[in-house]
Amino acid sequence: MTDAMLKSRRLVLMGLGGLGASSLAGCVTGAASAPALAVPTPRFIVPPLAPMNLRADRITRMTVCLRPFRAAGPRIEAERIGDKRVVHNYGHGGSGWSLSWGSAQLVRDLAMQGGTTDIAVIGCGALGLTAATTLQRAGAKVTIYAADRLPQTRSARATGTWTPSSRIADENKVDAGFPDLWEKMARASWARHQTYVGQPGEPVAFLDRYILSDTAPPSGSSSEPSGPPAPPSSNPAITASTPPPPPGVIRFADYEGRLRDITPRSHALTPDQHPFPVASARQTSNMQFNIAELGHRLMADFIAEGGRIEQRTFNTPADLATLTQPVVVNCTGYGARALFGDDSIVPVRGQMTWLPPQPEVRYSLYYNGVGLISRPDGIGVQALRGGDMFGYGLDNESADRAEAEAAIERAAPLFAKAFSA
Repeated sequence: MTDAMLKSRRLVLMGLGGLGASSLAGCVTGAASAPALAVPTPRFIVPPLAPMNLRADRITRMTVCLRPFRAAGPRIEAERIGDKRVVHNYGHGGSGWSLSWGSAQLVRDLAMQGGTTDIAVIGCGALGLTAATTLQRAGAKVTIYAADRLPQTRSARATGTWTPSSRIADENKVDAGFPDLWEKMARASWARHQTYVGQPGEPVAFLDRYILSDTAPPSGSSSEPSGPPAPPSSNPAITASTPPPPPGVIRFADYEGRLRDITPRSHALTPDQHPFPVASARQTSNMQFNIAELGHRLMADFIAEGGRIEQRTFNTPADLATLTQPVVVNCTGYGARALFGDDSIVPVRGQMTWLPPQPEVRYSLYYNGVGLISRPDGIGVQALRGGDMFGYGLDNESADRAEAEAAIERAAPLFAKAFSA
């Protein structure tokens, strides 16, 4: 390196050093200077809840479903009728969609006993489609015979939420082994439904659910009690000291405590954690069925995998003789009462009122005796005041406009401020 180059390099370094010193001089403070401002810790952003637009003049449709309640629980058994072996799969109360896959596994084992693979399924609702699919994937050749396809069945009018214990049985009428059987069905269904979570069209999804009340909770009850699942063959909601129900009131079985290890728990919210004008709020996550998409997917998959659906009406058990299959799986739901003369089936009427879809609403809630649910096909409003006995014994499938408007009126105050001028 020449002398000229060395001299030039020294000048550059000296200039940089002076620049650094002058820059640092502005940062030097005396001992009495104010402390540096604290940098706030970044916070998670909680998405706001979009309000539901609840007005009676926005009603688009009203639907009624008759839940097939049997005091002894669902009928899942085989019997001989003429030259057919008939496997019954009906009477699931308000738990049809929830328990469908687990029930289908029990049906598969009964229907394929002895190696039979040519099987007919009658009924194209939730239980019929899942039974047919399960049989098909076990190697059977399956044909569904039904008067209607799923969009026209009672299954299409269901609420569409995970309710595996809804009106499933009378606690006092089930046999000792039923709670274990229920748990087997529920766990199998829970696992199978989750294979549809995250798929295009959201056939099954998990959404937040809020349980709201105008009454403040008792002191110290900020969270759900925790602990191990209920012991076998016991109902966690009933103890030896529980008084019997009034005459004519059924003690509906409730076994959901058996699933506490796999289902989300609810927790209390403080007033600054939610926008609802109530004294008490809890939040959980709940599995939800987009029935239109899920039903379409089930039918499309069944047909794509070689299944057939034929329109057929059956008026008496003798009509089953017209089928060529030696095994018939009966998934006719409430229809089994008339078709098979099963008076043990009691209708429990349930009405849904639908408002236009609000894609921005991604939650459901319960408040003031009303259930609200957001699905891609609309905002559903359901009157639930009166508990599980509400609608018991009623077989009227005509919609009640007054019931619909009253339910909307009871829930609308939750969102009044959001839509006020």
